[in-house]
Amino acid sequence: MKKILVCMLLALMSQGVVAQEKVGPKMTFDSATHNFGDVERKGGDLVKEFRFVNDGDEPLVIKKITKSCSCTTVSYSRKPVMPGKSGVIIIKYEPHKVEEGVFNRVIQIYTNASNKARILAIQGNSIENGKRKKK
Repeated sequence: MKKILVCMLLALMSQGVVAQEKVGPKMTFDSATHNFGDVERKGGDLVKEFRFVNDGDEPLVIKKITKSCSCTTVSYSRKPVMPGKSGVIIIKYEPHKVEEGVFNRVIQIYTNASNKARILAIQGNSIENGKRKKK
C-alpha cells in the first residue's frame, strides 16, 4: 500500500512539473519611446536603436513592421530571436523630408508573440537654421 501511495505521489509531483504553462515568445523593450529634442531640419538623419529581449520560451519572429511616414525607415534582422537572446530595431528619421516643427512618428511591430501590434515612438522638434520654437 505504501508503494502505491509513493508512486501516486511521485506521479502527481511529476505532472506538476510537466504542466508548467508555456509563455511562448515575449518581446520586451527597455524603452519604447525616444525624444530627439530640438534638431536641425537640414542637419542630417536621426537614428535610434531600440533594443529588445525575447523573454519567452519560444523563438520570436517579427512578421511585419509598419511606419507612419515615408520620412522614416526601419531595419531589423529577419532571423528569429531565440529565448533569452536580444535583437534591435533601428529607426532612421529624415527631418529634411518634412516641414519644420514638432514631429511624432509611430512604428507598429507585428510578431508571433501576439495579435496586437507593439508600438515604438520617436518625437522631437525640427527647427530651421538653429531657430528655437517659441513657447
